Amino acid sequence: MIIKDLPDAASWASVALDVLATEYPYGSGHTSLHRDDNDVTPALLHPSFHGALDWHSSAHMQWSLVRLLTLAGSDLDSAGLTSRVCGLLDQRLTSAAIGTEIAYLEQHPGFERPYGWAWAAMLAAAAAQCPVEGASAWADATADLAATVGERLLRFLPKLTHPVRHGVHSNTAFAMILCHQAFGELGRRDVVAAIEAKARSWFGTDTRLDTRTEPSGTDFLSSALCEAELMRRVLPAAEFDTWFAAALPDLGGDSAAAQASDHLLEVPGVSDQSDGQLAHLHGLALSRSWLLTELAGTLPAQSSRRRRMETAATAQYQATATVVVFGDFMATHWLVSFALLAATA
Repeated sequence: MIIKDLPDAASWASVALDVLATEYPYGSGHTSLHRDDNDVTPALLHPSFHGALDWHSSAHMQWSLVRLLTLAGSDLDSAGLTSRVCGLLDQRLTSAAIGTEIAYLEQHPGFERPYGWAWAAMLAAAAAQCPVEGASAWADATADLAATVGERLLRFLPKLTHPVRHGVHSNTAFAMILCHQAFGELGRRDVVAAIEAKARSWFGTDTRLDTRTEPSGTDFLSSALCEAELMRRVLPAAEFDTWFAAALPDLGGDSAAAQASDHLLEVPGVSDQSDGQLAHLHGLALSRSWLLTELAGTLPAQSSRRRRMETAATAQYQATATVVVFGDFMATHWLVSFALLAATA
């Protein structure tokens, strides 16, 4: 499912602008280091990454804006949004503001690890590729942030003996997918090689992944699909085909047994989208759409397995598309980014 013309680009950009301008509610995630370290005023604590409820959502909604400028700039022009988008990014992605963010990461080594780190790297990579006037300043500022994340990753990965397999922010495979892509685009082969080596050690011998407990009640990621997508990016094609056949042999299959257990293809239900945790399941639909599309592309073009996975990916995307724009703030403050991943898979 590749939506080349991004028909919702202007709506998505408008949503991103609105949520990034929403100062409160804001969850700082701040750990006070001393008695006087208690000022959590969003724009003071995080001059680049405030708004959109929290640091990581602010980072990846700004990534969304940069990507929309790159992929659908004419749509944003037609909607009169380009100057607003560039104005916001000009304010947020300055050397001074990013410098404050880097200092914060240095003072709080575990802050936003690994999810926020990954989106910060993706933002830097997107800024480096953005063709609009003024993007070079965003790229220069965020390059230092990406360098900080890269060095932290190189120090952290050797310590992470076991991957985190939850379906939320701490999921290791999801963050490594984004970091592998971002640092590849940024030319950091050392970081890419470290990720590839760890992915092999974490997941290389996995067989018949147990998906029976997916999803948990607040998941926005599928642990199994994230793992498979990371391995798709890390392994040579032939080696991945063998790994995939062993790890998820029933995914999208035609047999009655396969279809009975194929809940990864189903659209998850959301009982209350105003609840920030329950609304995660909207994100699960979008991340499944993205991951199923990527993984289906490794299968023969005419295979029924591929068709079932692609059909499910489209259904999950379509079931969530309206919420991305018209949902409660607890959904709209972050879903654009996952819709964009799905739409460009």
